[in-house]
Amino acid sequence: LITYFLRYSMISLIKKDMLNQKTKTLLSYVPSAVFPALIFPAVLLENSGAFVNYNDPKIIAILIAMTVGFFSKKIIATILSGLISYWIIIFLL
Repeated sequence: LITYFLRYSMISLIKKDMLNQKTKTLLSYVPSAVFPALIFPAVLLENSGAFVNYNDPKIIAILIAMTVGFFSKKIIATILSGLISYWIIIFLL
């Protein structure tokens, strides 16, 4: 929580007119670049560091989430579809 407030205070001090259009455009790609970097290792690697099997529920759920994300272009819909499909798969199998 402290880290969040420290980072937010620095971001809030930057005035929107201080950044040029190219910087704003580049910064708009940060969430879509960070999200896969956080998610893919958790989905594709086991605790031992080995790759998961192709029939793992996480792989099926991420394929569903990627499909929803591709067509909807909304990150919340992508996250929710992945979570819900994963829960359905693990509870049904």
